[in-house]
Amino acid sequence: MSRINLEVLLVLGLLLVTAKQSMQMSLRNPTAEIESSNCKVEVLRVGLVLASDNNEKALLDSGLFTEDSSVDFVGRKFHVGNLNNTLIVYVKTGTQTVNVATAVQTLLNKFNISEIVFFGNAGSLDKTIIPGDVVLPKAVAFTGVWEWEAFRSENKGELVFGGFNYPVNGENLLGTAAHENITLYSPSDEPKEVFWLDTSLPGYKAATEELTKDLKLKECHSGRCLPGTSKIIYGSKASTSDFYVKNEAYGEFLHNEFNASTTDSTSAAVALTALSNEKPFVVIQGVSNVVGVQGSYPELASQNAFLVATEFINLLPTQRLACE
Repeated sequence: MSRINLEVLLVLGLLLVTAKQSMQMSLRNPTAEIESSNCKVEVLRVGLVLASDNNEKALLDSGLFTEDSSVDFVGRKFHVGNLNNTLIVYVKTGTQTVNVATAVQTLLNKFNISEIVFFGNAGSLDKTIIPGDVVLPKAVAFTGVWEWEAFRSENKGELVFGGFNYPVNGENLLGTAAHENITLYSPSDEPKEVFWLDTSLPGYKAATEELTKDLKLKECHSGRCLPGTSKIIYGSKASTSDFYVKNEAYGEFLHNEFNASTTDSTSAAVALTALSNEKPFVVIQGVSNVVGVQGSYPELASQNAFLVATEFINLLPTQRLACE
């Protein structure tokens, strides 16, 4: 064999080995960054987080999402694609705060996420906020974290169970319960005790004002229409706990004590996980019912929340390239 032919074979062999290694790396880590010379191309995507089947159905039925691939991690499927020409990864978390936090943390660990947009359903604690409305709270809190005081203890909590005795208020063996703060951990700061978790997405005010200009929310679904005209509400506060509040008296307590306008079982878990990873986020809630009032519109609530989420994502900056 001539020397020239031998050199050609060696070059072809090296190319095959390199290609094989690249393919194995891609299969092992489908979210790996692409590196070219001294420039690292970061595929930054918006993390779209949703909790329920109704939320996912609103996304898929819209026809706006095109899926390129999907990846399974810790029992959940992460869908990679684009929403109205914006690169996203979406994940359905399931309800309850532990499930939500686990899914969001996995999303942030496995993908290059620029910011998190969460949309889901919530109940209204304010009778001026009705089904079909969409709420973008400025802050959310875990209001289901309580320290239960002993009966007739000198320490009195905000929730006095005797105040809810029926038909006459009085003493109650359940005593009182005091709300507790939670610990916020982050990589660049010392752990601190907090109650309200502030929405941190840059441009929140400007973006939310922009949303009100032309967006029309849906008011009917499958022949069933809402009781009023849907609207978008900004600047409120939201309550999260591991139980979905249906009791009117407790709903009034949350509204009066914490000035919370909505309640759900997911938002604060998204907020805490995002803040712990120093990622900007926004919470978008479609109101499906008023606590203590008959009538629920979960499909319409999901559709309207998704409409607002899509418009919000369209307003986000799309910087995608970072060179070393």
